[in-house]
Amino acid sequence: MGSFTLDEHLSHSLGDWFSAAAPPMVAQSMPVNQSLATVAYIVAAVLFIFSLAGLSHQTTARRGNSLGIIGMLLAIGATLFGVMSGGYTWLAIAIVPAVLIGAVLANRVPIKQMPEMVAILHSFVGLAAVLVGISSHLEPGITVPPGEQLIHEIEIFVGVFIGAITFTGSIVAFLKFRETISGRAVLIPGRHGFNLLLAVICIGLGIWFCRVDTAAAMTPLLLMTAIAGVIGIHIVMAIGGADMPVVVSMLNSYSGWAAAAAGFMLKNHLLIVTGALVGSSGAILSYIMCAAMNRNFLSVILGGFGNTGGQSADAIEGTVKEFNVDETVDLLNESQSIVIVPGYGMAVAQAQHSLAEIVQLLLKRDKEVRFAIHPVAGRLPGHMNVLLAEANVPYDIVLEMDEINEDMSDTDAILVIGANDIVNPAALDDPNSPIAGMPVIEVWTAKTCVVMKRGLATGYAGVGNPLFYKDNTFMLFGDAKKNVDAILRALETAQ
Repeated sequence: MGSFTLDEHLSHSLGDWFSAAAPPMVAQSMPVNQSLATVAYIVAAVLFIFSLAGLSHQTTARRGNSLGIIGMLLAIGATLFGVMSGGYTWLAIAIVPAVLIGAVLANRVPIKQMPEMVAILHSFVGLAAVLVGISSHLEPGITVPPGEQLIHEIEIFVGVFIGAITFTGSIVAFLKFRETISGRAVLIPGRHGFNLLLAVICIGLGIWFCRVDTAAAMTPLLLMTAIAGVIGIHIVMAIGGADMPVVVSMLNSYSGWAAAAAGFMLKNHLLIVTGALVGSSGAILSYIMCAAMNRNFLSVILGGFGNTGGQSADAIEGTVKEFNVDETVDLLNESQSIVIVPGYGMAVAQAQHSLAEIVQLLLKRDKEVRFAIHPVAGRLPGHMNVLLAEANVPYDIVLEMDEINEDMSDTDAILVIGANDIVNPAALDDPNSPIAGMPVIEVWTAKTCVVMKRGLATGYAGVGNPLFYKDNTFMLFGDAKKNVDAILRALETAQ
């Protein structure tokens, strides 16, 4: 015992935890490499935790993203050089094209399309969990003691179940965000009973799966995969309107648990830790967003909310008053306190850079300018924060709804750029509205509110907005980018 080396100590104390049962490619004859890989896995897990901590605030998000990249590169390197002893050709065939495709997509996809890209990436994780589960059933690749066989089969079944739901649900979310299919909730009669029936059938198939041999067990496994796919489609189809941003974080959570399940199948503890981090953080984010929207968490993820009615734009009584660019510029020049509320329309128009220049001009004129960000503005959590950070808007003037809402009544002018549901008074005034009870930014309490939109169409929730007809609201119709550019030119000329 006294001659124990550091490598041997690490191998005994840490190796059993992070690589208790590795695939046949494990280099059993290289304890030094194995122990170093174990240490690298632990460091990677710590970096992932710091990455999540960094991503919790926009001022540290860039650092958090960098730490996550370093952690992933470390984990991949440790697997390649410390765990694997073969199969590099096949791995290269899989990884190199994937890296090239990912790099091209990441460079070409604009920020406004990030919600749909995130959704489709979640589907890849779900599909990977399904394929890993089925392959682990056919050829475990690890030594499974007889006493642990039942546990291993349950891991496979649960992993494939979660993966299938994530796969199909993410595809539906992708299609909704692309507006290939309607973003409205599709609510079939007895939908909750239907979901419950499918879940019970899957439990029955799970019992069948665990009681038969490998060949016969493929039938219940594939049947369950198909049924879980239907559950994923049905759940996400039943969620619509303003609740769709929650779907993104919810599917993010599902993808994490699918990855964790794959880690249990492969007995890869780093994959378990990483999946658990993603799964738990996604679930927490979903809960926070539901609280911000006054929604019941379980009701949203079970498809309990969606578009069930609401007023159309034509049903709201009142007269719309219009502003032109010159009148908007005059308002900004006359106002001392200004709040800007961005929405998905700003992302579509890509108006954030010109808007940032307007803000700099106004700040130089000693005006108080702030941004009000709703938790579900856009179609992705943090969507507006990313856009403003990209345009180099100072972080200290970008405030969350709860931080700034009480100041609305003391604000001289508010610019609403491409937002709709998050500034809809019906959320507070109409108990029958699909967004009833959802906290919104109360822009109508300001002295003057200017709303930039292409027209009077409803927002993603499909609900008419009485804000457009308020006495102190003026509509500036047209493309947001063109209008913002025109306002910028006018302000520069007036210097």
